[in-house]
Amino acid sequence: MSVRTFTTDTSIVLERELRPVTRDPFSVVFSMIQPLIFLGLFTPLLAGVTGASTGASLQAFVPGILVMSCLVGTSMTGSNLQMEMKSGSHERLLVSPLGRPAQLVGRALKEIVPVLVQALIIVAVTLPFGFRVAPAGLLVGLVLLAVTAVGLGSLSYSLALAVREQEWAFWGVQQTLLFPLLLLAGVLLPLESGPGWMRAAASVNPLHYLVDAERALFSGDVASTTVAAGLGAAVATAVLGVWVGTRAMARAS
Repeated sequence: MSVRTFTTDTSIVLERELRPVTRDPFSVVFSMIQPLIFLGLFTPLLAGVTGASTGASLQAFVPGILVMSCLVGTSMTGSNLQMEMKSGSHERLLVSPLGRPAQLVGRALKEIVPVLVQALIIVAVTLPFGFRVAPAGLLVGLVLLAVTAVGLGSLSYSLALAVREQEWAFWGVQQTLLFPLLLLAGVLLPLESGPGWMRAAASVNPLHYLVDAERALFSGDVASTTVAAGLGAAVATAVLGVWVGTRAMARAS
């Protein structure tokens, strides 16, 4: 497949995947309920425990919530593919002239849109409560979230292809991995005071580096080793996800 054909096929699949989102934008807002609840409940607790102001607590908590929103949203997208398998539309797409790698990449790129929309809404909602963000840091932080979303979305689609129409298996794996990944990313609680085994587990969790990078970026520290580590984790997640996803899509029947 030529680069031009791949690009054209990917854009066709991307447009197909974005159409339901544009027709029903409320679904993007609805998926933000959980992150907003965490913000509303945990921020006062953090302020009470640390003695910091609400604004200072938000500075540490909002970047983690953005990563949480990215993970939760993208990890569920494989269920949409399972619905297509049940309806038969996925099989019809497989036998179409569209290249299979483009079918996976187009789906994965769609994940960028809801993740960025949700991130901007969360930032806008928290600004009146004392949250502050450096414009350059926000821009780079959104790029890191977008790259990570592609990788996580691809892995979610890979899981759906692996378990096919067995919804219980998809949700069982998704729920089993979701909360350990969140906790070991330091989204809700700091990991510095945790036991050694927990810090060791966090060191192999790419979301841990992404959370640290987002916090540094939002504070205006754009050029730092922390941001570089977050960028490396985001790119590694995207590369791994797309590689696994395209192989799974190539074997799909």
